[in-house]
Amino acid sequence: MSVPLTQSSRWFARPLTLVVVVVLAAVVSTGFLGLRYWQERQAVSLAHERSRQVLETLDRLRAVIADVEAQRRGYLLTLDPSYLKAYGVSDESVRRDAQALQALVANDPLQNHRAGHLALTVAAKLREIDDIVKTASTSGLAALAMIRSLDEIRSQIDQMVDHERFLLVDHEKRAEALEQRNAWLIATAVVIVSVLAVVALALARLEAARRRKAIAENVALHGDLLARDKKIRRLVDANIVGIIIWDLEGHILEANDAFLHMLGYDREDLASGRVNRTDLTPPEWRYRDARTVEELKRMGTVQPFEKEYFRKDGSRVPVLLGGTMLEQSPNHGVSFVLDLTERKRAEEALRQSEERFRTLVQFSFDVYWETDAQHRFIHQEFAESLAEAPAPGSEIGKTRWEVPYLEPDEEGWRKHRETLDAHLPFRDFELARPGPDGSKRYVSVSGLPMFDKAGRFVGYRGVGRHITERRRAEEALRAMQVELAHANRVTTMGQLTASIAHEVNQPIAATVTNAQAALRWLSAQPPDLGEVRDSLRRIVEDGKRAGNVISGIRALINKVPPRKDRFDLNEAILEMVALTRSEMLKHGILLQTELAPALPMVKGDRTQLQQVILNLILNAIEALGGGDDGTRELRINSEREAAGGVLVTVRDSGPGLDAEDVERVFEAFYTTKDKGMGMGLAICRSMVEAHGGRMWASANEPRGAVFQFSLPLEQDESVQARQIQSHPAA
Repeated sequence: MSVPLTQSSRWFARPLTLVVVVVLAAVVSTGFLGLRYWQERQAVSLAHERSRQVLETLDRLRAVIADVEAQRRGYLLTLDPSYLKAYGVSDESVRRDAQALQALVANDPLQNHRAGHLALTVAAKLREIDDIVKTASTSGLAALAMIRSLDEIRSQIDQMVDHERFLLVDHEKRAEALEQRNAWLIATAVVIVSVLAVVALALARLEAARRRKAIAENVALHGDLLARDKKIRRLVDANIVGIIIWDLEGHILEANDAFLHMLGYDREDLASGRVNRTDLTPPEWRYRDARTVEELKRMGTVQPFEKEYFRKDGSRVPVLLGGTMLEQSPNHGVSFVLDLTERKRAEEALRQSEERFRTLVQFSFDVYWETDAQHRFIHQEFAESLAEAPAPGSEIGKTRWEVPYLEPDEEGWRKHRETLDAHLPFRDFELARPGPDGSKRYVSVSGLPMFDKAGRFVGYRGVGRHITERRRAEEALRAMQVELAHANRVTTMGQLTASIAHEVNQPIAATVTNAQAALRWLSAQPPDLGEVRDSLRRIVEDGKRAGNVISGIRALINKVPPRKDRFDLNEAILEMVALTRSEMLKHGILLQTELAPALPMVKGDRTQLQQVILNLILNAIEALGGGDDGTRELRINSEREAAGGVLVTVRDSGPGLDAEDVERVFEAFYTTKDKGMGMGLAICRSMVEAHGGRMWASANEPRGAVFQFSLPLEQDESVQARQIQSHPAA
């Protein structure tokens, strides 16, 4: 008996050794994979923390830069030493943060290069500020004007912030990928553990069969069976995944704590028989359970599949389930159960994110595109509602400038290529495609550069929007404004026909009178040539005055293109006053003008601005003419603004404006007149705003209305005017 027992033990030791080797290999593999996961997770966490520190340093650097700029300006404006002390502290903070930033991005070639360049720029700017601050006590405001803006440093900081935020998104994606891989590793480990459990149980069954053949062999193998049973029990009690032992009728005979915790049950529920596979399974999944039972009866095992279980509180939990029959008990089996809640939640979040992104693209943009590092299209998606879209794949492999476009011109493409080669983001780059009917189809394109994990540029990703209808609407609006302005000028001049005839008749009548006087002086004996010369000079002046009146009228009626001339605003106001003087006399209006002397020249379209002045004067005359008896006053003022522009005020003593009409009078087609068009003031405001100014209305005290508009001066004139006001002695 000793020889067969020894041979049997050796025979049994071979598969046992194999199982131990496989278990050790599985443990080593799991440990290795776990170590790799831990290392990669640590690397992602460190990278995420580094990016967060970089962003905090950049935010702190941006704030300190703002403090530096505010402190040195405060010092240069006030020469207060307290600013200089704070500036010294901020100066050191800037240098320290710049050095800390270089240390943080030392392992990122692109960011390291940007941080080095930023440090050099910061050092140069600080030296420049230091040099100017040292001379501030002698140079005054000139030193303040010499200090250039720190916007270059802010721009570099913004580029680094954008890059770090991109890296943060990449780190988060890597973390999500690691979590998903970890879930699959756990599932794989569960499968391996289950297979090993099945193998162990099969070996135990084989040992039980051999034990019936020989009592001695059974006794020898009993210890191995107990050892295997202890290993299985340790595996069950480890609670890595849920493990259950069941019968084909659906009763759960044994379960570990991981399974019970997963479903919210306890040991008392299990012992009472309340934990039943059929009751745990939702109705729509019971057909899958029936099919699983058939597979177990036929094959003895079932491959892992997904289903749902009811928790004790009635909620559901998605699980991954796999199992096998126990050889020593044909009606019983063992299964592993893995909770998929987190994975399902991550999958649902990813699906919703993709749906939101696709919805955003569909409703906000007409095309989504991607290019490679050589700026060739590698992906394009067009909105379903987009008409005249290119054929799918027709532009793949081509650069944007290889696709037929009408605009921009060669210079525009050159500047765009410079942006792309510098790997900078761009917005609203407008293109024009040829349409089927020969017209232009306008497209606005925006894009962001993409970089790989090593910081290498890999291409662009962006969107496009068709703006043809918007461009056409803008062109139609501009044409309509021109036509409305012309109609308003013609309508206005129709109302002033009588005044124009009167104004033109005055210089003509004066010319005739002076000519008759010259003839009389020539007929005298002897002729008085001095008086003749004076009469002829007055004739020339009257003729020029009549010509100026006619020229002004023609410019107002004709569609004269907008001009940008330098002219005297006071002179333009006086010409409109002369043009409307007869209307004022007709209605008994007392006119007062207070025009600021030495008013700076303004630049713009003299005809349009005179139309604005004329419209305001005529509105005031109409308001005063229809009012009750009393003093009818009209005041026209011009003055300099404190901000450096010029201000024109037209003030009347008419019935005035209601509070709700102060802003509405500038709306198109809104009028307070019985026969008004409602376009005059709207056109006037658009003309003033086209010159860079603004126009508004208010109530006059004690009665009447005030209309004002301001115009900016040219930059050099504005600066010079402020300097004259601040240094009158110079």
